[in-house]
Amino acid sequence: MALRSWSVTEATEDAAGEAPAAALAALRAAAARDGALPLDRRRALLLALAELLLRRAGDVAAALDADYGGRSPEETLLAEVKLTVDAARHGAAQLRAWAKPRRAGVPFPFRPARAAVEPVPKGVVGIMAPWNYPLQLALLPAIDAVAAGNRVAIKPAEATPGTAALLADLTAAAWGPEVARVVQGGPEVAAAFAAQPWDHLVFTGGTETGRRVMQAAAANLVPLTLELGGKCPALVLPGADLGRAAQAILAGKVVNAGQTCIAPDTVLLVGHTPADFAAACRATGIGLPDTVVVNGRQAARLDALCEGATLTPLAPPGPGRRRALALAEAPPGHSLHATEIFGPVLAVQPLPGLPAAIAWIAERPRPLAVYLFGATREEEAAVAAGTRSGALVAGRCIEYAAFPDLPFGGTGASGFGRRNGEAGFLEFSLLRARVAHGRWSLSRLLDPPRGERGRALIRRILR
Repeated sequence: MALRSWSVTEATEDAAGEAPAAALAALRAAAARDGALPLDRRRALLLALAELLLRRAGDVAAALDADYGGRSPEETLLAEVKLTVDAARHGAAQLRAWAKPRRAGVPFPFRPARAAVEPVPKGVVGIMAPWNYPLQLALLPAIDAVAAGNRVAIKPAEATPGTAALLADLTAAAWGPEVARVVQGGPEVAAAFAAQPWDHLVFTGGTETGRRVMQAAAANLVPLTLELGGKCPALVLPGADLGRAAQAILAGKVVNAGQTCIAPDTVLLVGHTPADFAAACRATGIGLPDTVVVNGRQAARLDALCEGATLTPLAPPGPGRRRALALAEAPPGHSLHATEIFGPVLAVQPLPGLPAAIAWIAERPRPLAVYLFGATREEEAAVAAGTRSGALVAGRCIEYAAFPDLPFGGTGASGFGRRNGEAGFLEFSLLRARVAHGRWSLSRLLDPPRGERGRALIRRILR
């Protein structure tokens, strides 16, 4: 696939400059005029987006490469394009089943009556996307929201402006401005975006910023989906094949230079030494990511975070911000033990046994994922019972996020709410109760005005 350069000026219908309030008003006006999106149109919109992304995949890779100053095209094509296309096609295929009303039971005194639960659109969904996967993490919640019949406004990250402009171009071409709008700008625009009275708001990013977004949304009682990341541990137990575990952990860590919310953050070693793990890591040949640290600010943050830690690089450094993966050991109380790394540094922590590893995880904010290697069924059950996380995955890292039928999200400090597949469809749906009563039922005996017989019946029921 040929790649070419992409610039902001190439966006054919760029929504840059549109205020968040104006985008919300325009989408509300379209909903008032045209009503909710019918199922056939939702399906067509999802398939149109999938087709356009495949056709413009080279532009996506070029835009991200330019924004990063060195982004692996293969990673972009898989993580940004393929994953998003799969989600759109999966939604189109399953939409009718998800949208079908579910029958609900009717208690005997109210029969004959019909009851059902029907998913209906919430309205207009706001989406605040981050810089680390700026297309995927904008479009995956948008796919769920449109599948549920909503219109969407997207605020891309200002750190990836070329991709933001391309995103505006793609959504305008596939969905049109009456279904989707892209609002571009810096922190002031983001703050205004979070403060709008959306019918639902999605934010993906850091935990502290997530708290501020939640405060802004609370003023309008806007329901939220927050995906906030955290320190995802990889627990390597005595039964693990250390070579296979190192291969799987590094394969997950090296993607996007570790700038992934579900990347393994800290390796907890039980029954293995850091020296043996380091040797196994070197034997994998995985050392220099194909993607750079996104900008100088993130590079400086990583340098400050690692001060006072012992770093073991797995390869010579690359040019510029292309940093080799490094294993890190730090003394107790060091910030590496408490702060999400979000870069090509992998903390290593030896522990005396499984109970200590479970305690290490449980004592910290709940992560998006816990990764297990070498666990018996009993050990996996102990980890599942003793920890809380958005996912518990054995044998590999990060790949579960590409399963379109799995709910994706966190818990506690790693966020709340779910996206992907039916879970995402329901996240952006109002589950409305529908009831049709018959002309008569036993419950009518309790209608007022109640005589002695009615009061006696109530007393009998309560007994």
